[in-house]
Amino acid sequence: MTYRIRPEAPADHPAIHDLTRRAFAPMAFAGGDEQDLIDALRSAGALSLSLVAESAGKIVGHVALSPVTHESGEGGWYGLGPISVDPAIQRKGLGGALIAEAKAWMKAGGARGCILVGDTRYYPRHGFAPAPAHAPEREPSAYFMVLTFDGPPPFGRFSFHPSFYGEG
Repeated sequence: MTYRIRPEAPADHPAIHDLTRRAFAPMAFAGGDEQDLIDALRSAGALSLSLVAESAGKIVGHVALSPVTHESGEGGWYGLGPISVDPAIQRKGLGGALIAEAKAWMKAGGARGCILVGDTRYYPRHGFAPAPAHAPEREPSAYFMVLTFDGPPPFGRFSFHPSFYGEG
């Protein structure tokens, strides 16, 4: 399959919403509102990066980055996710390609690193390491991971954007 990764356009919003809903529907750990989270982040002006993968004119993948905070006040951190791939083409490398593009964007912008809550068997292959001591209070620490670009993460906890919790 050939695809092109590019920034989202306003016309992509409905397709991103539908793709995310379909990609997370079979996931036991999913809350079922991942597509609404992307819309909320967009509405709050908190989508730092939103990339789509397009194949034959159809959106088949999406990744979002949003700003996160750390209790130390250290900036330069992002939250990765949601990330979605069309269920018909999962496990073929598109998710990894989207993560690589997001990482390149963060590095080019001088980011300190990235956090996420996700599958501890999948994300370490993309440089993420379990970091339960840094997990936001409302997140499951067993699934919390950090990717750093410049030294270790600061001591303390991170916080996702308030849109992750239906706020702000």
